[in-house]
Amino acid sequence: MPRTPRHPSTPPLPTPVLRPGRARPPRAHRRRPAAALAAGALLLTGCAFEGAPTGPAAEADRATATAAQGTITLTVGEFGTFGYHEAGLYHEYMAAHPEINIHTQITQDGQAYWDALAPKLALSTGLADIQAVEVGYIAQATSTYADAFTDLLGTPGVDPAAWLPWKAQQGTTADGRMIGLGTDIGPMAVCYRKDLFRKAGLPTDREAVADLWRGDWNRFVDVGRRYQAAAPKGTFFTDSVGGLFNAVLSSEPQQYSDPSGRLDPQDSPGVKKAWDVAVRAAQGGMSAGLTQFQGSWNSAFYLSRFATVVCPSWMTGLISSQSDDSASGQWDIAQAPVAGNWGGAFLTVPKAGGHPKEAAALAAWLTAPEQQAKVFAKVGNLPSTVAALKLPAVQQTKLDFFGDAPVGRTYAAAAQYIRPAPIGRDDGTAKTVLTETGLQAVERDGTDPKTAWNDALKLIRQKTGG
Repeated sequence: MPRTPRHPSTPPLPTPVLRPGRARPPRAHRRRPAAALAAGALLLTGCAFEGAPTGPAAEADRATATAAQGTITLTVGEFGTFGYHEAGLYHEYMAAHPEINIHTQITQDGQAYWDALAPKLALSTGLADIQAVEVGYIAQATSTYADAFTDLLGTPGVDPAAWLPWKAQQGTTADGRMIGLGTDIGPMAVCYRKDLFRKAGLPTDREAVADLWRGDWNRFVDVGRRYQAAAPKGTFFTDSVGGLFNAVLSSEPQQYSDPSGRLDPQDSPGVKKAWDVAVRAAQGGMSAGLTQFQGSWNSAFYLSRFATVVCPSWMTGLISSQSDDSASGQWDIAQAPVAGNWGGAFLTVPKAGGHPKEAAALAAWLTAPEQQAKVFAKVGNLPSTVAALKLPAVQQTKLDFFGDAPVGRTYAAAAQYIRPAPIGRDDGTAKTVLTETGLQAVERDGTDPKTAWNDALKLIRQKTGG
């Protein structure tokens, strides 16, 4: 029987988990083929259990049925694009393990995914055998819901030293249980349009471009002023002040929470710096005024409305899929002003799943260096294991859409300079309010930045009970 996790009315303050930068926005927004979008959550083999009864009894019935068929069905809960299907890894694993049948449950909206997952973790029911967890919620997973997960230490192939140290720590509880195996990370670069830079009188060589803003995000905004002064008609220097805010904050050692894990955006030097840089961009009219990962932002790639976007490695596939074919070869990638991380996820094995041992083996295999390298080559999710980052399959990767840009080498190098930061339970709430309420009020409504700042802090306190 599944063990009931701690479920206090007021969750305890989580032990801080070091993380590099902010969580990326939900994978839900990353482009997937139309057929996959229409399919929703479908089996790779076998039959889906969508709409079927849930709970221990139903799970036992399904386990009995699959055992009678000579197979074990493992369900994997994902949000957006993890790349395992695209890279053929599920089929590869099933071919090597004929007793295993893999069933995916894919939710496109990452926030909706977590909102549905959290109560299931609290009740230990309705859970997949493997559940993906976004970095923005891993602190909740390792604290509030820690007892709902299997300790993966001891699973063949699982060695914490295989991952970047801060990545392994993110998935580890305060008492040393490793409940999350890192999938990918999101070191940042700046993707830019060479044709638009050229028309605005700016250099186009990636090294020269990186030199324009090297070492300081305020220099990035200075370049934006230069661009806007000679911008091709109808274009802006960057896509979103919210995106810029996230980028700056992702490169800071203190972000939304203090070293104890307490939410403290008001006194965070990182939040203040990111706010000031984003406000400069907003008031300078150099942002296209878009909200990232919404429809208008997606279509703006096709319409070539902006010249730069701060792009974690996982965003390169989105840029190429959303852009017009004529933009191929016009996009390039330069190092960001300061190294930072935006995104990453984990695979966890809930105790309430029907086959924790088999699920742990699959999770370990999917996150092994060789598989991480295959995913990167297919969809651009940069590996989080030390060995994978050094593999030729990663180091030598180039993407046709970005010309001869050494994508693998660029992002793998950036990963080495990421500074970890404390992560707290309510960071995601603070991020959403500051970017989608505070900064949008400044940019779209002309609200005084001080007023917008105070209003945002008040709303954060209301939402988090702080």
